[in-house]
Amino acid sequence: MKYEKIDFSKIRTWSARERINLVRIDNLVNLDDPVEAVDDENFDGLCEAIKTARATGAPVIFSMGAHVIKNRLSRFIIEMMKNGTITHIAGNGAVSIHDFELAYLGGTSEDVPTAIEDGSFGMWEETGYMMNEAIKKGVELGMGYGESLAVYIDQHPELFPNREDCVLYQAWLNNVPATYHIALGTDIIHQHPTCSMGAIGAASGVDFKRYCHSVSQLEGGVFLNFGSSVIGPEVFLKALSISRNLGYQTFRITTANFDLVDLGDYKSKLTYDDVLYYYRPRKNIINRPVSRGGKGYHFCMDHRISIPNIYLRTK
Repeated sequence: MKYEKIDFSKIRTWSARERINLVRIDNLVNLDDPVEAVDDENFDGLCEAIKTARATGAPVIFSMGAHVIKNRLSRFIIEMMKNGTITHIAGNGAVSIHDFELAYLGGTSEDVPTAIEDGSFGMWEETGYMMNEAIKKGVELGMGYGESLAVYIDQHPELFPNREDCVLYQAWLNNVPATYHIALGTDIIHQHPTCSMGAIGAASGVDFKRYCHSVSQLEGGVFLNFGSSVIGPEVFLKALSISRNLGYQTFRITTANFDLVDLGDYKSKLTYDDVLYYYRPRKNIINRPVSRGGKGYHFCMDHRISIPNIYLRTK
């Protein structure tokens, strides 16, 4: 039986510099912008757990989906890395793309509903070419995904005028691991004619092992997940299993999930016919990891409220 493959070499791309961007450097949220206060006992407890973790040298892992960047919150993450609150950044491929585009272009987040109609969605020459080039070069030197992109930015400063607001680059400068966990075929750079799926897989594989190391040190630490409903919780559960399989003590931990999904009583037992049973963060972040100790929280809260408040309470 013959299996057909489509020819990527014929894919058309356009310059991202002609694109209208919904998120821009000039509208990022600043550290001193006013923010709604949070009056919540569990939130108080989480912030105390973060401060205790850092005071005792335990890690604080910050896992996120792309909407943290799209909600214009990069500067808070960068500052929490610089002041030592965050010790590891983790995200999916979209996180890295929006972050990278802000660094070179000063804008990100295209209008998908109109772009998908003519096949122009995600077909941005600069983003696809530079990111794929960076990853392929990095893999040749044994680097991971996040490190490859950061080194590429560092080697081409003239191309990245906004690198001070780039999370993955600032993570690299501050010796904070920034790992990206890729599902092949989910990101716009996978559409580019120069894409090497092998290089992307190899780079993300290195990142996964680095992520597992951070998770293995999580005893007494805190794991935070912001808006990643599939990749974040799935990668965390596998890394936690690997850590315990290898004998690392990772039971006295605090986990917290932030999303707009209202879980109600998220400690109650669910049956298979309850739709919330299939919401991965509930099982993989809030409940299962702390079955032998620790605490798991869920906060139904906008990132534009939760992240600035965590920054203010833990700095």
